[in-house]
Amino acid sequence: MEPPDVVPEPAPRSAAVPGAPAWARPMVMLPALAGCALVGGLFPSFSKRATFAVLLFGGVLVWLGSSGRLPRRAAPRRLPATAAWWLVPTLFLAIVELVNFLLGSTYQHPTLSVLLDPVLAQYPARAAAYFGWLTGLWSLVRR
Repeated sequence: MEPPDVVPEPAPRSAAVPGAPAWARPMVMLPALAGCALVGGLFPSFSKRATFAVLLFGGVLVWLGSSGRLPRRAAPRRLPATAAWWLVPTLFLAIVELVNFLLGSTYQHPTLSVLLDPVLAQYPARAAAYFGWLTGLWSLVRR
């Protein structure tokens, strides 16, 4: 047993997952995610094919993250105090979405997805949003 005043040093970043596969590097994953986003952006919003693509790509990333096949990034021991400011827009948008959902998605009270429909109707914006979602999920499953 170690004395209480000795704190073990964290493992080096490269030792988080011994023998991490070469395909898990950003130089490989980002073009792969971009290809998935280009394919996923082809489908119209809320179609069966778009839902299938979200379930397929998202499911593969969640499976990779839960299986331990992706190298883990070290999580910070403590978030900085300024990180709490991210709660302000997050909570605001969540409250707006909840209120509009409870009132019904009408012209006077549209949900956020209805407001984004004109933007996401264009293929480049839809593919870019898909890429942002995939890269965000990829960074989350590596924690």
